Amino acid sequence: MIKALANCFRIPDLRKRLLITLSLIIVYRIGCYIPTPGIETAALAEFFNRISKTTGGALFGIMNMFSGGAMERLTIFALGIMPYISSSIILQLLTAVIPALERLSKEGRAGFQKINQYTRYGTVILAFVQSFFIALWLEKPPGFEGLEIVSSPGWGFRLLTVLTLTSGVIFIMWLGEQIQERGIGNGISLIITVGIISRIPIAIYQLFVLVSPFSKAERVLSPFVLLIMAVLLIGVIIAVTFITQGQRRIPVQYARRVIGKRIYGGQSTYIPLKVDTAGVIAIIFAQSVILFPATLSSFIPHPVFRKFSNIIERGYLLYALIYACLIIFFCYFYTAIVFNPSEISENMKKYGGFIPGIRPGSATAEFLDFVMTRITLAGALFIAFIAIFPDFISRWLKVPYLVASFLGGTGILITVGVMLDTIRQIESNLLMHHYEGFIRTGRIKGRR
Repeated sequence: MIKALANCFRIPDLRKRLLITLSLIIVYRIGCYIPTPGIETAALAEFFNRISKTTGGALFGIMNMFSGGAMERLTIFALGIMPYISSSIILQLLTAVIPALERLSKEGRAGFQKINQYTRYGTVILAFVQSFFIALWLEKPPGFEGLEIVSSPGWGFRLLTVLTLTSGVIFIMWLGEQIQERGIGNGISLIITVGIISRIPIAIYQLFVLVSPFSKAERVLSPFVLLIMAVLLIGVIIAVTFITQGQRRIPVQYARRVIGKRIYGGQSTYIPLKVDTAGVIAIIFAQSVILFPATLSSFIPHPVFRKFSNIIERGYLLYALIYACLIIFFCYFYTAIVFNPSEISENMKKYGGFIPGIRPGSATAEFLDFVMTRITLAGALFIAFIAIFPDFISRWLKVPYLVASFLGGTGILITVGVMLDTIRQIESNLLMHHYEGFIRTGRIKGRR
């Protein structure tokens, strides 16, 4: 491993890409500490301290995780990359239902660039709307009377906040594209991962407070509990790695064709069907649905919304059951959108391919749909278990949720997937220049 890391800096092109990636990530982290004008810092800290103890605090915990802690400080990068993720998901869903976008997606690089441009427009619109409502909300936070977060409320503050936060989202989007083109790895995914990893020092500090014998905390963790947490962390990382890389390979045989004096086909290949096709997107969808009542109760302090949000509260069995069912549903929903067995069957038939023992055409489509349905169930159950695992750990071991979140949940899925992707790209560069990679046997498979 150490030798492979040293070899990374011996290849000029790879060294340049790594340095560019690190430089742009440092720029992003600096921006996470530049405050938005017109905000009283002490009042803002008190506000987030109070809201974290309410049912609506779960939503802001998620937004704060994706923004790398910028949300609780309300910096210029407070919205993070979430508007871009939301816009990408919306465009992906629309591509499956709007014929014009579907035709555009099949036009190769030109179509991809056009859809990417639509994604950028959608990102700006979402960022504009979100930042405007955040500005209104901070001026008069419902249920938190007496806190003067904004020093000079009014349209001047609103416009300044909208311009600042929207510009921050556009700049983060640009940073991600620059990492994608000039650096190494998926730029947007790396930015999210860096934001998640930046929360580790705070989690370690909270854990240290619970472990220290001089701590004033209500409960001091024993070394045995720390050992259990360490074993669980290693086990979860290994399990997530296996599921992220897991796939069912369907063998495909191409018939030999003679065209003129050339012979085409006659080769064997396979169709890789991923166990975890939806991945983090299913969790994001499920979180958006289950946190909607808590969001309404935070913005609109109506007794009906508050009562409903109290029924579905994180850490309780009902919440875990509904959350798990939503994740399983969205795993199937997203897989049905991105995986089209009929289209795959037609393409195979067009080029003379067939699955041994399965007739081409509708029989092949039914077989692929049957296999995908079965392996998606295994992936969906695992994702649901990983998503609700931190809630049980937090209640069982009596540790803060920030500490328990590194034993499962969205953060661990994103981090493991992005790290595997980045290592795979680095290893490809090393092997291309005849250097030894990170592993001596086999290959690292990325998420795509």
